[in-house]
Amino acid sequence: MMLVKEMLNKIIVKEITIKELADTYDVSTRTIQLKIKKLGYEWDSKQSIYRYVGKDPEPLDLDFSTLISKTNKMPAEQKQSNSEVDAIDILLENPKDRSKRVYRGFYFDDDVLSIIDRIPKNYKSELVNEALRKVFKEKGLLD
Repeated sequence: MMLVKEMLNKIIVKEITIKELADTYDVSTRTIQLKIKKLGYEWDSKQSIYRYVGKDPEPLDLDFSTLISKTNKMPAEQKQSNSEVDAIDILLENPKDRSKRVYRGFYFDDDVLSIIDRIPKNYKSELVNEALRKVFKEKGLLD
């Protein structure tokens, strides 16, 4: 969940880009820009901020994700069926920073790949790492 005020602040301080938001919600950058505009904001290129020009009270405490129609239902269903929330659930919702990585190519079966492909592409490595880490910890191979 990201409130409109958090999202706008992150864009202004360059903590997140429109492209990253689009990837997170699996929509186009144009969709994100239109949603922000529909909320009553316009981009001020001189000051690099979104200025509120709407008539209604400013929608700062609105959850931005509720405005995106394409919702990925998997994490919610997963939470209901499995009360134990682990790193993978958290990652499916909000990915963490990358650590130092080494690239390797692997082949995936269709059922596994269908889950990996639901995740925005810049977070797929995190998901695979967390999934493997969880299994390796359960097997006592990792602390």
